[in-house]
Amino acid sequence: MSEQQLPVWADPSVSPADLDPQGVSRRGLLRGAGLFGTAFALGAAGSLAAPAVASAGSPHYGGDDPRLAYLVGDHHIHTVYSHDAKYTFSQLAAAGAKYGLDWMVFTEHSNFGHADFGAALEHKEILKARAENPRQLIFQGLEWYIPAAEHCTVFTTPGPHEVDLLTRFESAYDGKLLGYTDGSVGGANTARNEEHAVKAIKWLAEQRRTGYVDDVLVLANHPLRLGIDSPHEMRNWRDAAPEIMIGMEGAPGAQGAAIPGWRGATSMRGEYENKPSAQSWPGYPAEAYLTYGGFDWSTATVGGLWDAMLAEGKLFSITTNSDAHRIVFDTWKNGDWAAGQTFDNTGRLPDPVNTSTPQPGSDFWPGQFSRTHVGVTRYGYRAVMAGLRAGRVWLDHGHLLDGLDVRVKRDRDHGRGVTLGGRLRVRKGEKLTLTVTVTTASRPNAQGILPELAHVDVIRGAVRGPVTDRDAWQAPATKVVRTWDVSGRKGTYTLRIPLTAGAESFYVRLRGSDGKRNGPGYLGASIDPHGPIPHEPGNGDPWEDTWFYSNPVFVDVSGG
Repeated sequence: MSEQQLPVWADPSVSPADLDPQGVSRRGLLRGAGLFGTAFALGAAGSLAAPAVASAGSPHYGGDDPRLAYLVGDHHIHTVYSHDAKYTFSQLAAAGAKYGLDWMVFTEHSNFGHADFGAALEHKEILKARAENPRQLIFQGLEWYIPAAEHCTVFTTPGPHEVDLLTRFESAYDGKLLGYTDGSVGGANTARNEEHAVKAIKWLAEQRRTGYVDDVLVLANHPLRLGIDSPHEMRNWRDAAPEIMIGMEGAPGAQGAAIPGWRGATSMRGEYENKPSAQSWPGYPAEAYLTYGGFDWSTATVGGLWDAMLAEGKLFSITTNSDAHRIVFDTWKNGDWAAGQTFDNTGRLPDPVNTSTPQPGSDFWPGQFSRTHVGVTRYGYRAVMAGLRAGRVWLDHGHLLDGLDVRVKRDRDHGRGVTLGGRLRVRKGEKLTLTVTVTTASRPNAQGILPELAHVDVIRGAVRGPVTDRDAWQAPATKVVRTWDVSGRKGTYTLRIPLTAGAESFYVRLRGSDGKRNGPGYLGASIDPHGPIPHEPGNGDPWEDTWFYSNPVFVDVSGG
């Protein structure tokens, strides 16, 4: 199909009002999710109107979020337009379709070859991939080298300015291109570099506010891999524009890095094989440089950095993805350069060539192992971004679950209550119920394993407002408060736990696993008796240690 024959939704000149793929109707999605008859309204240009959820300042109590369908995606994928990857857009989009992805974000590394040539060239490949996969939402993005820190995903909705936005942003704000990399404590340029990262996020917010692009989002990638994303930087990014900088990878890609016998005796899941450097924030312990059940230490530690940010009462979402560069056991290799060509003068690598021999790699195909589930009320680019911004997100590894629905409601209310990322306003002393509906895995995953969920954990934390020390990474009032043993349960079932609103506002979030590998959490068994733990170097089979996590639900408590 030529560019002129692209379906209307794949053409960047089309209005955002038309960004629903042909062949997947909104009516079909809503019918499948049971969403007809909800009070959730669609705004102009197909945008999602805000749900009628009471805010902390509202006189109304309770809340009633819409029913949702969950779309599965991956926001961190690399192609031949990244200097260290090897696949084409078509190869990766086809793999995503094979493994059930509804949406994907291609995020090429910034560098001079990419800034000079790549972004415009890759857009033609994006259009081709959209045409070849009309039931997928395929976003163009960028992996931003954050000044003074590591990497973020930046992506926008399709539209007439998507390439221009990414190109201008890369040239003006990329730390690698500008030489704004120093983030060491006391470094001569650290303050300037950190400030430039904040300016970058505010600039993106301004492009959205003025309508230059319909939407744009930022997520921090593998935040503790090098230990250079300090707590105060993450808080500064979030607070610069919380509608733009919405969260971080709770679990990195490269989950196949430590398959036994594959990469070596020192390999770790996520390629978290680093030691502190002069650029690392010195307040992180040595254990922060490891993954726990494949999850970043900041997320996996109950009462750790993620909880410390949530305890301020501000949403900060988590995701997971493939970070696809080189797939484990795959037989493709990079092609050979033509005479005189380099990445810097072409902006891309040669197309890959198939061989009969497995090539080095750490990653899984998009959707093969790591999945981010986003709750939506319609099918479209804007809907996915709205769901991410609202925090209607849960994630799993190894296709551990087919479905998860979470609600918190006042016992006196008759509605559905508030779901992931939302806020429920209640009075002190009110009785509440947390309802968790689980749909177990119904088919073997890509490894041929039929996953079985062994337990579901409820984690509760007090909300105590902004911190004085912006480098604080602990939330002392957060712990696992309930564990269900669900071993052997099949199909769809619902768990209910009573909650009481005390004097403090709080949040609840969920976690669970296949039960094959766990132990006391980093901050002790009294806080987390059976959390994820690191694996031995070189012995981290990801298929034998799978977890799911959910975003929080906040409960805002007012006086009696």
